[in-house]
Amino acid sequence: MALPRVEEPLLQNIRPASSQGRNYSTMASAEETPAATVPIAPSNTGDDGVRNIDENEARRILRRIDWQIMPLLFFIYALNFMDKTILSSAAVFGLRQDTHLKGSNYSWVSSVFYFGYFLWAYPTTLLIARLPVAKYLAANTFIWGTVVALTAACSNYGGLITVRFFLGVAEATVSPALMFITSTWYTRDEIPTRTGIWFAGNSVGGIVSSLLAYGLGHITDHVHPWRWMFIVLGIATFLLGFWVFFLLPDTISDAKFLTPQERQWAGDRVVIAGTGRTEKTTWKWDQTIECLQDPKTWLIWSIALLCQIPNGGTQNFANLVITSFGFTSLQSTLINIPYSLISVMAISGTGWLAGRFRSLNCILIALIVIPPVVGSALIGKRSSIPHGVSLFGYFLLSTGPSALPLLLSLIQSNYRGVTKKMTMTALLFIAYCTGNIAGPQLFKSTEEPTYDTAFRAIMICYALVVCLATALRFYLQFVNTRRQREEGIEGSAGASGAVSGGKVVDVVDSRNVTEAVSEVQLRPEDYEDVTDWKTFGFRYRL
Repeated sequence: MALPRVEEPLLQNIRPASSQGRNYSTMASAEETPAATVPIAPSNTGDDGVRNIDENEARRILRRIDWQIMPLLFFIYALNFMDKTILSSAAVFGLRQDTHLKGSNYSWVSSVFYFGYFLWAYPTTLLIARLPVAKYLAANTFIWGTVVALTAACSNYGGLITVRFFLGVAEATVSPALMFITSTWYTRDEIPTRTGIWFAGNSVGGIVSSLLAYGLGHITDHVHPWRWMFIVLGIATFLLGFWVFFLLPDTISDAKFLTPQERQWAGDRVVIAGTGRTEKTTWKWDQTIECLQDPKTWLIWSIALLCQIPNGGTQNFANLVITSFGFTSLQSTLINIPYSLISVMAISGTGWLAGRFRSLNCILIALIVIPPVVGSALIGKRSSIPHGVSLFGYFLLSTGPSALPLLLSLIQSNYRGVTKKMTMTALLFIAYCTGNIAGPQLFKSTEEPTYDTAFRAIMICYALVVCLATALRFYLQFVNTRRQREEGIEGSAGASGAVSGGKVVDVVDSRNVTEAVSEVQLRPEDYEDVTDWKTFGFRYRL
């Protein structure tokens, strides 16, 4: 779990003779190209400005990037969660009665969202990589807000099924786009923490939606509270689209809040310590095939699937489960607030730890799902234990959603190549959809309100996640050891691999990144779109 040693040199010389014939992106010897003091990149017109950026100036630029990018991503994800899960609150405020839902109808209304998501998951990743991402996300947000507001007009099962399906199509773009934007702007060490920040919008959205539902739940007019929930959230989402359109840049080169020299610096640091440039890339089918052949792809996919089966059920049946403990509909909305607060702390805390320690990601995934194993076991025994203990078990489920942002961080920091990364992103959200489709079906109406089958399944799924996360860590460690032996260098899990004709930056902290941007003479080939398998010196975060 230790970080790279501080006493090691900033640049590691590569001995290409040890590469044993692998097709690496840069393999020239360090002797051929000594470390330069002036960064030179393709079409770089601000060499002096980039060279003169010191650590204090670098921190100031990074803060400006954070304040421009992260609040937008946070609010997008908060509304993404609220619009998707307000159905759970609406269900206890008359939606099921007003739309005449019978038997398993509500379960299918919950699940059909993910059929739409599933249908659009892969096509939208193609579009994210090819279109101006911010403008595409803004257009998508306008459509998404409109669909949410139209839910209030539904009066039967068919109408609900239709709008929920199209809501799934609209929201399928959000997570992949936010992942793409994060890996565009941030280094491998920064990605887990930033992902944790915007993903925490999920839980903060849960708090806000609970308070919103509690307030609107007191309305007694002919429109009914559940319709007002969708109207208010739909309008808020539509208005958010204007913020995204005007303030979120499509690329680093388009960032008007930075000077030309600062944009050059921001782009170079991602080439040196991130996973490469995302601008002006094309879809490469050989990278798609490589992604499908990569064993870590299917380990991550399986973990995502097993995490989302519990998530799909608990998100949509949360309020129904809480009312079964003896609470009223209004009380059930407030009880979700501490649940969401625990999730915020778990997501933010694990994100920070995963960014701080490069060998902790998989361990955190295994540890964070242990409380839900215990919690689901307690709820499963509710007939023989007090309601207070069952409620405690419900709160233990709140750490489970933290596993997904840790998986997203692994994808963003361990996959190089835009096509390969976006293919893995699509696969992960296909698993996400599959799990969320299956999850609500485990909550059988004949077992209401105890849902014994569902909570046994939740316990088993999370237990399997512990096993697979452990296996993933051992596999990544094995690959790192093998590549270190074959290449003859230690490499770095904090750098993008070999740059400047044969140097691997030994990134210890942000100071090293700033030094590297000033010292390393980047070449045109360093900006090429190359996968992790073909990048010399690239090491995986564990």
